[in-house]
Amino acid sequence: MEFTAGGRLTVRITPADVGKRVSVRRRTDAGERGGRFTDTVGVLTSWNNGVLLITEKSGESVRIAEETLVAGKPVPPAPARRRSPAASYEELARVSARAWRPVESERLGDWELRAAGGFTRRANSALPLGDPGLPLDGALREVRAWYGARGLPAYIQTATGAEGTQELLCAELVEHGWEREVSAELHIGALAPVGDLDVDVARVELSRSCDEGWLRRYGRAGSPGPHVRKVLASGPSVWFASVPGSGDVPAAIGRCVIDGRWAGFMAVEVDSGHRRQGLATSVMAALARQALSDGASAAWLQVEDGNDGARALYGGMGFAAHHTYHHYRHGRA
Repeated sequence: MEFTAGGRLTVRITPADVGKRVSVRRRTDAGERGGRFTDTVGVLTSWNNGVLLITEKSGESVRIAEETLVAGKPVPPAPARRRSPAASYEELARVSARAWRPVESERLGDWELRAAGGFTRRANSALPLGDPGLPLDGALREVRAWYGARGLPAYIQTATGAEGTQELLCAELVEHGWEREVSAELHIGALAPVGDLDVDVARVELSRSCDEGWLRRYGRAGSPGPHVRKVLASGPSVWFASVPGSGDVPAAIGRCVIDGRWAGFMAVEVDSGHRRQGLATSVMAALARQALSDGASAAWLQVEDGNDGARALYGGMGFAAHHTYHHYRHGRA
C-alpha cells in the first residue's frame, strides 16, 4: 500500500487505471475506529457509478464500493519464477491448443471456433487470442450461432493471472450473461528434472497410438467414437504411455505432445487399485525422457480446481502455476 509522509494510507488509483493490475484495501464495516479491512489484488476491470470491479488471479470478480476504499495503487506484474522457463500467456495458449485439436474449426478474426462432437470443453470452445473483427456484441452472437448450429453449448475459453491474460474480457462476458463454469491452472516447469526422476520406467510402454485398452482406462472417453480418437491423436508429435495391468486395461496411462521446446502432459490416470505405487511418476518420467530425446526442454500440464493430489504430485516435480484458464458458457441446458 501507499503511505503519505504522515504515514496515512492513500488511494492512488483512478478510473484511468482500468486494465491495470492493482492492490486495494477497503473497509468491511462502517466504523472508523477499530474497523475491519480487507485487501484485494487483481486487474481493475471496470469503475462505473462508484463501484470498482477487480478480477483476481483465480478469475473471481470482486465488487468494491468506491466509498469504502482506504488505499490503492497500481502494481507491476508478478515476477516470473526462476525455476520455471520463461513463457508468455499467448505462447502457452497456442501450444496447449495445438496439443488438443478439434475435429472442426473456423476463424472469427483472431478467435478460433472449435468443435469435436462435445468431447471436452477445450475442443468445443472458442479461443480468443486477439480481435474477433467485430464489436464484442456481434462476435458473441456469431459464437452462439456457430455452436447452436452444431447442437453444442456455446463456450469461450479465457485466462487470468499472468501478463497479457484476459481479465477485461472475463468481466465483459459476465456483463453479457455468460457464466464461468469450470477453471483449471496451467503449470509449467523444466523438463529435465522430470526425466531425471529416480523411478522404474522399464514397466512403461510407449506408443504413437492408443489402443482399446488405453481408451478404456481414459476416464473421459466414454464411448470413444472417431471424434475422440481424432482429438487424442492430434498434435505436432504425440506419444502415449501405458503400464500393463492384470487384464486388457492398463494400470496407468499418460499422453505427451511435443511441440518445439515444449512437452505437454495430459491424460495421466491410474487405476484405483494401483495407486500409491509410483505409477503416475513413472509414466511422467518415461514420457519426459522421450520428449528430451526429441529435443524438448520445457514442460506444461493442466490441473483442475480441487485436484490437490495432482497439484502436490506435480509441485514435487518442479511445476508451478503460470495462469488460470476458464470456460464461460452462455445459457444452460
